[in-house]
Amino acid sequence: MSDVGTLNGLRVIDFTSMMAGPFATRMLVDCGAEVIKVESAAGDYMRYRSPLRDGRSAYYGQMNGGKKSIVLDLKSDKGRDVALRLIACADVVVENFRPGVMDSLGLGFGALKDSFPKLVYCSISGFGQSGVRARDPAYAPIIHAASGYDMAHLRYNDHLERPAVTGIFTADVIAAIYAFGAIQTALLHRERFGCGQHIDVTLIDSMLNMLVYEMQEAQFQSDQRRPLYQPLRTSDGFVMIAPVNQKNFENLAAAAGRPEWRDDPRFSTIRAREQNWSQLMGLIEEWTILRSAGECESIMMAAGVPCSRYATTAELIADPVMQERGSFEANHDGSGEFLIPHQPFRFSRAKTGGPRRVSDIGEDADTILSQVLGLDASMIQSLRNGKHVA
Repeated sequence: MSDVGTLNGLRVIDFTSMMAGPFATRMLVDCGAEVIKVESAAGDYMRYRSPLRDGRSAYYGQMNGGKKSIVLDLKSDKGRDVALRLIACADVVVENFRPGVMDSLGLGFGALKDSFPKLVYCSISGFGQSGVRARDPAYAPIIHAASGYDMAHLRYNDHLERPAVTGIFTADVIAAIYAFGAIQTALLHRERFGCGQHIDVTLIDSMLNMLVYEMQEAQFQSDQRRPLYQPLRTSDGFVMIAPVNQKNFENLAAAAGRPEWRDDPRFSTIRAREQNWSQLMGLIEEWTILRSAGECESIMMAAGVPCSRYATTAELIADPVMQERGSFEANHDGSGEFLIPHQPFRFSRAKTGGPRRVSDIGEDADTILSQVLGLDASMIQSLRNGKHVA
């Protein structure tokens, strides 16, 4: 495997903050791109989110390791000029301001496309760059509610009286992954056809694309409820058992010591099990509740039945199997080292990930201005004195 990332030599100017945009550009970093993060004097809000260590956020660090940081006053002519000079020597721009903000600064795709015809410009927003809802504020919990995602979960959980609390920002992560893929596609398009383009990534469409069954069921309603996989109680916790196909079910019946289930007319076929799913889950739970979660997992997995105990993130970090696979890697900032997940993909001939430093706000300004833009010390000091750069 090479020590060079596939995107080595690619330069990205990152005008993003919060989660969706920074997550996408961190994926570009992990594939070898040089990412220059442009921040306001206040800095990305996530810099101040817990967990904090000596004032530095590991939450921010997971999404921003390996990026260079510069502070620009984009409302000043000289600050915007520096931004334009950075864009001039870049391949990709990524931004997730509310639609219209970059245009108002003279940094929107419309203002740049003629001067930089090969530029790939990616905008990430809640509801898209145009339309009635384009300027509506949209964070992940809002999108979870607006997209049908939360109501689908409520429908699947009869015991709940209201949609579930949002703690994991699925919309941000999914949109980031789509943005990452779209940028690669646009770069390939540029390679083949010689031109850049604007990419419009939306959180709401990202979530809709997760709702595969729900999208079709909304158009063609079924008279039968789909099987739902649910936690089954054990003597010390819970397990998930998923007998997806006929072989899974037959192996489950044998492993549970209930071979008669295979001939039971309620369960003998996939269609019959779908019609009697709650009864089947109840019978399986009668078996699991007499055993520990670990024992259930061992017995079922040995029999070829998909099964897992419910684990915490802390347990996974300490899991020797995950460590051996290399599922985590170390990042570091001025407050020390912390672990982040390795990207979920590996290349046989290219590097992904690796130790990354998280820059403090504006830490790399001199390096960027001198080495990337070629400014001398007096010009840099002049920009600093005018507070156009920090």
